[in-house]
Order: sequence, then C-alpha cells, then structure tokens
Amino acid sequence: MVDQKLKNLRGDSRRKFLKFASAAGAALALDRSKVLDVIADSGGDAMADEAACAATNNSISMVAGNGGFAWFQLLWPHVDVAKAGNNNFAFHAPGQITDAPDTDKPFVNGPETPWVDLDSTKRITAFMAGSNETHTAQPTSAASVGNSSMLAAVASMQNALPSLLPVIGVTPFSFGNAPGAPAVTTVGSAEGMVDLFDSSASRALLSIEDDAATYEAYYKAFLSLNKAAKRPTWAAQARITKASANFLGKNLASELRPSAADETFYGLDGAPNNLRDLGLGVITAVKAFRLGLTNSVILPALRDDPHGAFGNMGDLQNRIGILGRIFDALMEDLAATASPHCSGKTLADTTIITVHGDTPKTPLNRSGWPDGTPNNSNWLYVMGNGYLKTGWFGGIRANGNTDGFDPATGDTVANQQSNVTTAAAGAAVLFAIAQGDMRRVEDFYNGPSIAGIVNQQIL
Repeated sequence: MVDQKLKNLRGDSRRKFLKFASAAGAALALDRSKVLDVIADSGGDAMADEAACAATNNSISMVAGNGGFAWFQLLWPHVDVAKAGNNNFAFHAPGQITDAPDTDKPFVNGPETPWVDLDSTKRITAFMAGSNETHTAQPTSAASVGNSSMLAAVASMQNALPSLLPVIGVTPFSFGNAPGAPAVTTVGSAEGMVDLFDSSASRALLSIEDDAATYEAYYKAFLSLNKAAKRPTWAAQARITKASANFLGKNLASELRPSAADETFYGLDGAPNNLRDLGLGVITAVKAFRLGLTNSVILPALRDDPHGAFGNMGDLQNRIGILGRIFDALMEDLAATASPHCSGKTLADTTIITVHGDTPKTPLNRSGWPDGTPNNSNWLYVMGNGYLKTGWFGGIRANGNTDGFDPATGDTVANQQSNVTTAAAGAAVLFAIAQGDMRRVEDFYNGPSIAGIVNQQIL
C-alpha cells in the first residue's frame, strides 16, 4: 500500500529515500526488480520509475580549435551585437533576428539558430568563461572547474553509468585531470570511433550468428549461476561484462557507421569536410549512446580559421546553414532514440551538449574577422536540458564593453573579466550532468553559490 508521506517526499528527502531503498535492497541481495516493486508499493509508481533511471546524463562535448569556434556565434550571437544592426559587425544577419521568448536571460535567434521550435529545456545557456587562446587546437581555459578539467570531471561523474569505453575523444583535444576520471579512448576521426568496435577477434571468432548468440547465452547463464553476481560490490562490473558479451556478438561497425540516409538527414551531402566530419561524429555518438557503448563523446568542431568568411557571404550562409542543420538533426536523432539507462526517456532527455574553443574572434569587426576579443574574453555554450537557466550570462556589448555575471544571483556584472566565472560555468555543466545533485558537483567545485545560473530540480 502506498504511503502518502513517502509519495509526497520532495527534493533531498526524496533522493535520500531512493538511495536508502537501493542500498537496503543491495544489502539484502534483492534483484533490482524486487527493489523497484517495494518502492512502487510504498512510494508509488512514479517514484519507482524515477529509481529505475540513472542519475547521470550522457554528454557530447565539441571542442573548436584554430579559430573555428567563431562560427558558433553566428548561431548564438551576443544580444547587443546582433540587435545593433551594424553591417560592420561580425554577424551575418542584421535585421533578421528575433527575441527568444522563453529564456531566463536575454537571447536572440538568427535565421539558422537550432531548436527554436522545441520546448524551453532545449535553449542554449551562454556563459562568459575562460580567456582568449588564439590559436590552439586544444583549448582549455573556458572548460575547467577549479583545479579540475571540466571534461574529465564530467567523465568522472559518468562512472555511475555502465559502458565499455566511458569516454571516446577524437583528437586533438585536452582531456585534463579530475579525481576519479576514467581513461579516455582516443581516435583520429569519426571513422576511428567505428573501428574501435570492429575488432578482428570478434569478427573472426563470432562471425557466425549462431555462435555469437550461443556465446552470449552461455555467458549470461554462467552469471545467473554465479552467486557473486548478486553482490553489490560486483554488480557494476557484472552489468558491464554482460553488456560486453552482448556487444561482442554483434557487428558493431555496421551498427555505428553512418549510413547514406544519415548523411542526407544531417545535411552532409556536399558539405565542406570540416562540417561533414562534425556531422559524422555526432551521428556515431548517438548510435554509441543507444548501444550503451560510451557515456561521453568529445569531438573536434570545425578547426578552420575563418578570417575571410565575410568576404564570401554565399559560402558563409551555406556553411552556417549546414551547421544549424547538424544541430537540429542531432536533437531529432536523440529524441527518436530510447535511453538505455532510463525506460520511458529518450536520449534527448538525458544528453548534455557543450561547445567551447580557443578564440571566438571579435564579434565587432567582420573585416578579416580578427582573433582578438574585447577584454580578452571567451565563452562557453551549453544545452543543459532544463537543469540550467538559459540565455546569455554576461556578454559583449556593441560599444566594446564586456559584462560578466554573479553566479549566486545570475545578475549582470559590468566590466568583469570572463575568466572570473570560468569555474562557476563549469560547475553548472556538472550540475546538469548530475541531474541537479549539487552534492556531486561539490566533489569538484568549492566556489561561490551557482544558484543564480541553475534550476533546482524537484526530485
């Protein structure tokens, strides 16, 4: 019988009950299904559904080096710059913007801005963070959390999710360090991600479908007979090895390789190579998430140096149109794919996306699109899936001044260096990865409150 006191628990009390129930079930060596039955009987079906879901999100991190980060401000421009209507500014569509109606802070949409027709959880949060790093292929300044790398801290949090290769990164990038971070598996291209799961051993030994199925059945039968498989200390490893047995019997290369239909859907037919590479990377990332092969994918983003972009407006508009289409297709793809870690949810509900780079170039001068930025500023874009407040936190003004923000309140701070709020911005990303559990964020962050830039979730 449902206990109304338990059913009505909210916030920290609700989390503590779910953790207690899970721990008690593990101590008694109960099957997870039995634990969920108990939670449903005492706290209701909704609470049981919540307990069945992993408390950590996947992530796609795009790292734009060698000046390629500049392209992204054409998708998500600084508000004051875009609204100025100045044809000398490095924005391609003056007079063609609209105010975002549902962001927490001001934000404008250009002609190619993605996700504008989706719900408000799919809005971008733009944080002033880091410093200009012209020209590096491995930028880090806008992606750190105190003494930890943001990318490594994200991966550390994701250790709670079972996978074969916790982090896959396409080089070059700087992964950095964080307590508990797993090793990162590096490849040289999106095609290399496919090759990771196309081992000659599995192809030679398990190429016959019946043999592969038999191997998987025998292995899982062995686990069911092994008493150790019920011990909590072995449970995570058991999940991973069962997944391994399942995957070893499949032709993963064919499951992960983008198809011609995928490429058309993402708008990659005839696309410039750097945009095509980005598109292939996100296609493969979605497929890898679907199979539970990895939790985090790090991709290079564009890596060109578009100093002369505004000298050929036709080419510029073509490129930014393809980039916007890649993001739109990515979200459609995620939304069409069930999450392997939470029944009833899709990958669009459980994936966080970040974009950072070396230099975004100045938004105030399209002639030669100079690398220097006002006040040596940089910034970080995040799709926080409802866990973050949205819009621009800080920004560049049309007069060349830069604003920062107070992470405790979200209020604008005039003339603040962007590197002042780097750690807070990174902590907000971790908050989204941890699905609003601030206690997990505090394993990496000990700075000021970030209450003004995140949404406290009712769990």
